[in-house]
Amino acid sequence: MFSFFASKHVKQGRQFVKDARKLLAYKRDLWKAEQITDFEAAIAELEAAVKDGGEERIESTAKSLDTMCGKYLPPVHDAGWRENCEVFLVAIVVALGVRTYFLQPFTIPTGSMQPTLNGIIGHTTAEEPPNFVMQLLQTGVRGRGWVNTVAKEDGGIAAMDEVSRYFFFTYTEVVVVPVTETPDGLRAVQGPVQKYSIHAPKKTLEDGFKLYVGKMVKKGEPVARGYVETGDHVFVDKFTYHFRTPRRGEVFVFNTQDIPKMGNPGPPPRQPSQFYIKRLVGTPGDELRVAPPELFINGKRAEGAGVGRVMSAQGDYRGYSNEAENVSPDGLVRRRPMEFLSTPDATVTLPERRYWAMGDNSFHSSDSRDWGTVPQQNIVGRGMFVYWPFASHWGLIK
Repeated sequence: MFSFFASKHVKQGRQFVKDARKLLAYKRDLWKAEQITDFEAAIAELEAAVKDGGEERIESTAKSLDTMCGKYLPPVHDAGWRENCEVFLVAIVVALGVRTYFLQPFTIPTGSMQPTLNGIIGHTTAEEPPNFVMQLLQTGVRGRGWVNTVAKEDGGIAAMDEVSRYFFFTYTEVVVVPVTETPDGLRAVQGPVQKYSIHAPKKTLEDGFKLYVGKMVKKGEPVARGYVETGDHVFVDKFTYHFRTPRRGEVFVFNTQDIPKMGNPGPPPRQPSQFYIKRLVGTPGDELRVAPPELFINGKRAEGAGVGRVMSAQGDYRGYSNEAENVSPDGLVRRRPMEFLSTPDATVTLPERRYWAMGDNSFHSSDSRDWGTVPQQNIVGRGMFVYWPFASHWGLIK
């Protein structure tokens, strides 16, 4: 009754009896009848010794019961491996649960949210890459990978094809054919075709390194030299929107399933569904209008820190636009009006359960101006935190 005042050997004996009974319940359907009888008898003998309270008797009967446990429970082969596998599987289940219901990681692939969030960006440099240790450090901290491809022969770029390797790595195969420039134009010459594999997406090479089909390269000079910064890696909160509706100004993620293109010639959301990350600027019932560089909601200038930075048109922000801008690798700028909000007087009114998404990099964003509203059921969650790289954007998304 007053177990607190019992001696140490009595407490240990009671605990052993308790554990032995649990073991018996666990193994009862696996053991033979005589094993169960012998094990119950050993437990009863230990219980009697505990009631008697004699230290020597408790130790003796406990030792006998322990020997029986070793006899009936032989060691499991590869127990360490089995235990590690169990831990690994449990960790996977927990991670999948968190990813499904709470937090999901995403990577920003494009520049539609710059400078708030970075996509994959290429930067040319005159100097060669740093040493291997410094490159490794920059990759771990800043997500920066270096490229240094030098032309082996003179020629012109004839093709650029993006390929995936090992399911995770993106390369661009650049094909250079032997041609020479003459007063009359380009002329094919004899020589081998050169192929260069550059660890960067094709779009990054076009935008950041100004590579394009038809560009001439010279022997010994860089085809592409510099570094590629990976897109921001963010955690998306999938939990909050189960308890409240999305709000204006939030950065949110949605899938493009069943969102039509509305016939616009720009880059569409494709099937199967992609995930887009944009700023939510319109909620059901809102009337929207864009008079560059400002956004108007229900006849008033939009409010909020995020849209305010865009409308300020300061720093790297250029404000909201009625048109899309495309800069080709050779520097030619082309503009086209958007499908919606294509003039300063054009308006849209959002129906129920529909939201309006716009990129902070308005001139270079395929968003609701391009293909219409986002259905509420397509919304995945709100962008919450940039967890890598450890650069200027690290932290809460605003």
